[in-house]
Order: sequence, then structure tokens, then C-alpha cells
Amino acid sequence: MHRRDALKLLALIFLGGGSSACGTGEGIGAGMASKGRTIVIGAGLAGLAAARELRHNGHDVVVVEARDRIGGRLWTSSAWPDMPLDLGATWIHGVRDNPMTDLADTLQARRLVTSYDKLATYDANGQLFTDAEAAHREAIGNQVRMALHNAQQRDADVTVRQAVAALTQRLQPSLAATRLLNFVVSSEIEHEYAASAHRLSAHWYDSADDFEGDDALFVRGFQVITDYLATDLPIEFSQVVKEIFWGEHEVRVFTEKMTFAADRVVVTLPLGVLQSNSVRFTPELPSAKRQALAALGMGVLNKCYLRFNQAFWPHDIDWLGHVSAQHGVWNEWVSFQRVAQMPILLGFNAADHGLEIEAWSDQQIVASAIETLRIIFGAGTPQPSAYQITRWATDPFARGAYSYNALGSTPSMRDTLAMPVDAKLFFAGEASHSAYFGTTHGAYLSGLRVAEQILEL
Repeated sequence: MHRRDALKLLALIFLGGGSSACGTGEGIGAGMASKGRTIVIGAGLAGLAAARELRHNGHDVVVVEARDRIGGRLWTSSAWPDMPLDLGATWIHGVRDNPMTDLADTLQARRLVTSYDKLATYDANGQLFTDAEAAHREAIGNQVRMALHNAQQRDADVTVRQAVAALTQRLQPSLAATRLLNFVVSSEIEHEYAASAHRLSAHWYDSADDFEGDDALFVRGFQVITDYLATDLPIEFSQVVKEIFWGEHEVRVFTEKMTFAADRVVVTLPLGVLQSNSVRFTPELPSAKRQALAALGMGVLNKCYLRFNQAFWPHDIDWLGHVSAQHGVWNEWVSFQRVAQMPILLGFNAADHGLEIEAWSDQQIVASAIETLRIIFGAGTPQPSAYQITRWATDPFARGAYSYNALGSTPSMRDTLAMPVDAKLFFAGEASHSAYFGTTHGAYLSGLRVAEQILEL
């Protein structure tokens, strides 16, 4: 049995025992009063999904949100009225059988499909890859994947970077090969999992499942989903939670402004917020849950949207790759010209470099982006007419983009994080889904899971 399969089996057994324990509460009579009141902390996708499901089943629910908007790490900007842009999650990843697709179909929400096949890759000098360079890059990519496969067969876990160390050493005499290796690690792994190869677990970095099919983005942004889920929900905005008191029969949630009382609370705070200890639990959480919070990682993936008067790059491609001289610097770009007929480029920075540039000014970030584009498209590359930039790691209500499996963690820790405590504390959010962490569908499904746990009480 593969290491991952064995771990999932143990997790299912563990969860099964936990579910039975949750069902040992007092008998439930008819009427809303007997069902009690639930506080949902966080109006992101997980919180909205949980609150909507509970309310539709007759439960008394209130959503407490620190921001002045819904969505959390789903955030559609309307700064450019003719092109809503998602500053957080953007795509339905794998549209086939994806619950996000089902929601979008229900709303008849228009979507655009981007294709990884429509890709142009440029070398460090800005030259389009030749067939030979493309073959060389694919060969190095295969070697990276083989090194990681071999690392996953060993008992002792190491980081992704340690797993490819021997390959790195072998390629080092060639500057071009070394840059290609770093490009593969950055674009295929660090950007995908929002984490540094120096921190990602080689055993578990890719343990998530996925859905098949294309990736699709919303014409009006992901807000069409969150707006739908939030319909008729009572939401208290600008309520920054400071403490959750659950030691007695009644649960109390203390914010900077007021106190909320209920029978139970659903915590959908991002992993980074929970790790920051900005919210106190009284009594403290069980040790297994605290260990899981400490071991899992919160990643960084930031966006820089650049708008131009007209597109100066190929109109028939969706993705641009650049083998930068410095590891992880502006390796990946998305063009909105083909799919939306908009002269907009989206540049990504992840992991260490994504965190580093959060301390830069907007002007420094844009200047760095334009410097890379001028390597590719020449000195005549114009300045953008407008830009939009994210800084998720320093956002106090996110403290990162999404979670990853760090060295020292295992997927079963996400199941531990998801377990209810004394039928009072319930946990949801992408970090609590062992199969679909780091995704919108993972967050949504975790909210439905929590609702089901509560409905079974």
C-alpha cells in the first residue's frame, strides 16, 4: 500500500470514531429553539457554505466577519468596471464534477476557459524557446519528478529542495541547466503550492486530489458564488474576533466591539490567522489540534495585474513562462487578451520572493515586473496604464494565500484540524480538507462537512 493510501485509511477510521462521539448529544425536539444557535466565524467560502446549509435546515445562525465585505480570500475587485478581477482565488481548477461548477451552472454564471496548452516560454535572455530548449526543459522536469518520486519511497521525509539536491549538484556546471531546474521547481511546484521548496514536504507536498477538465474563471469574478451563498444570511461585519470561550455550556465569542453567545461556534479562520495566535481559545485547544496547526504551512502567492493600452505580446496564448536569472522572479504570467479581449497581464510571485516583495512599494513591484517584460519584449515595452497588487501574507485577516504540507506535517493533521471539540467547536476552511486543501472547492466542501456534523447532533 502506498504511503498516502495507508494514511488516508487511518484518517477515515479516526474520523469515523469522531463522528460517533459527536452524535451522543441530548435528544433534539422540534423547532429552532431546540436546535440552538450557531456562530460562524468568517464570511469566506467555507463559512458561507456552512451558514447557508444550517440556515436552510432551520438553524439559528449568525456570521461574524472581521472585514467589511464577504469572501475572505475570495475577493473580486471592481476597480476596473469593465473587467472585474479576482485578487484571491481566480479559477475553478478542474471543471469536471467540481462543486464550484455545479454552483456556477445553477447561477448560469458566464465563464472563460484558459488553456495550459496555449503557452509561450522565454529563456533568461527573452528569447522564445527553441524545440531543443523545450525538450531540455521537459527532460529536466522529468528528472525533478523522478527525484521526488524516489524521495517519496523512502521512510524519512525531506524537503522538496533536499530531494532534488543531487540533481542540482549534477546540473550546476551548466548555468542554463541550473536555471531550467529552478524554473521547473518554481513554476511547477512553488507556484502551485504557494510555498518554498525549502519548506515543502517531499512526501506530502502533492497529496491533494484534483478534478479533471479545464480551468475556468468567471466573467464577473468569483463574487457571483459568494454573493449567492450569502443571500439572506445575517452577517455582522467589522467584528474582529479576539477570544473564543468554550469551557462552559454556553460558547461566547468576544470581538473588539461586542460579545456573541451561542451553543456552538464554527471557526473558519485561515490557517495563518490561527497560527498567529491573534485569536485566543479559552480553554486552549487540545494538544493534537495545536500540533497540527504548528506543523502545517501557510503559503504565499501574490498577484500583480498590469493593464496596458494595447497588447504587445502574442494574442493567441494564455500563459507566458520566463526562465529568470534569479530564482522565482516573475516566472509565470497570464494573458487576458485571448479569453477576454483585454490587454491585461497577470504576474505571479510565490514563496520566498512572493513574501519578500510584500515589503516593496507598489512602484517598486511594478518596476520589477516591467523590467522582466522588457527582457522578453524589448526596451519599447510601455508602462502600464493601471495596476492592482496583492499582499496576502501581511493581510491580518489572511496571513497568507493558502495552506501547504510542510516538512514535519502529514495530511492526517488536516483531519485532526477538522475534528469537532466537545460538540462546541467546529472547524472548516481549505486547510481542514486533506483531499482538496488550497482550493475553493476544498473550502466549500469543508463548510458543507461542518454543517452536516452539526445537523447530525
